[in-house]
Amino acid sequence: MSIRRFPLVILMAGAGLIAAMAGAGWGAGLRINMTASYPRGLWRIETLDRAAATGDLVFICPPDTAEFERAFARGYIRRGLCAGGISPLIKTVVAVSGQQVDVAEQVSIDGYPLPDSDVRQTDAAGRPLLAFAGGVIPDGELYLHSDFAGSYDSRYFGPIPSSGVLGLARPVFTFGP
Repeated sequence: MSIRRFPLVILMAGAGLIAAMAGAGWGAGLRINMTASYPRGLWRIETLDRAAATGDLVFICPPDTAEFERAFARGYIRRGLCAGGISPLIKTVVAVSGQQVDVAEQVSIDGYPLPDSDVRQTDAAGRPLLAFAGGVIPDGELYLHSDFAGSYDSRYFGPIPSSGVLGLARPVFTFGP
């Protein structure tokens, strides 16, 4: 092998090793979170062998709808391996089917105010945000929330199907708020 090809061989071997490690991590349920809704870093999807419940922090695939395509176009969510090519969300389940959600200046669930749930009229770029109208959460759906003020969550897109739950979200190595 010539000296000129040696850097290329090293580069290709390194790229192959990184791809193999990424594939192994993906298969082990590891995901990288780079959004501000929860701490950035490495997370793991833990098997959930029951229905998602209030208080669960979950990885969930959003449905393939025009609302989530608009969210991608605005930069609220990223591309990923869920339906429609959207990335899974990390969110806390705050209401399940049968619970009443009221949305005004902030969110109330069954008459109790949800902390850190102020509803914004515009996003960080000044574009209008439409809030979910509220109502009783339908069977098989979940209302999701993040304490991060700028989170794109059910305050805006409403409840989504629980069938999208991939599992519980567990931090492995995270940093920041």
